Amino acid sequence: MKKLVVYIHGKGGSAAEAEHYKKLFPAYDVIGFDYQAQTPWDAVSEFTAFFTPLRQQYDTVVLLANSIGAFFSMSALSEKFIDRALFISPIVNMETLISDMMGWAGVTENVLHAQGEVATDFGETLSWEYLCYVRAHPLVWDVPTCILYGEKDDLTSYETLAAFAQKVHAPITVMPSGEHWFHTEEQMSFLDEWVKGQCL
Repeated sequence: MKKLVVYIHGKGGSAAEAEHYKKLFPAYDVIGFDYQAQTPWDAVSEFTAFFTPLRQQYDTVVLLANSIGAFFSMSALSEKFIDRALFISPIVNMETLISDMMGWAGVTENVLHAQGEVATDFGETLSWEYLCYVRAHPLVWDVPTCILYGEKDDLTSYETLAAFAQKVHAPITVMPSGEHWFHTEEQMSFLDEWVKGQCL
């Protein structure tokens, strides 16, 4: 059987991060996806085009996705493309995150609607089109999934994650004092042990 793991990076990451995971999946081919999409509607076409031939080449395809990479994956893919998913700090409710960022920036819905886009001092550009899209296209996810979450994740609250996880029947592993971005030696060691424990 030919088995594949596809790594999907988060914002600011790269497909090269897939190298780290090769040692954790000795029975699988491991590749990274260097996607260009900045929106969920762009992800639909790009991710579908990337995964369609892989689905034909491999008997098993596992998704390993990080942060917004997990959100884009859920927006674009389904059990037709993926057999199982492992999510690291996934964005699971983009409407809630955008609303939170609007609060941080002091931007009301009326202002965002009127201006279309609003740049923030924390590096994100708020978009009325993006907000309307995620409201009109709630995530529907039907792939067996396990989730790794940092206790101090500052983008997704545990309550928001737990509500999603309950809906899709996904177990959550929480790293005490972990952050949204798993990058320190201690965090990566915890992540590696979590991956090894998934019995793939």
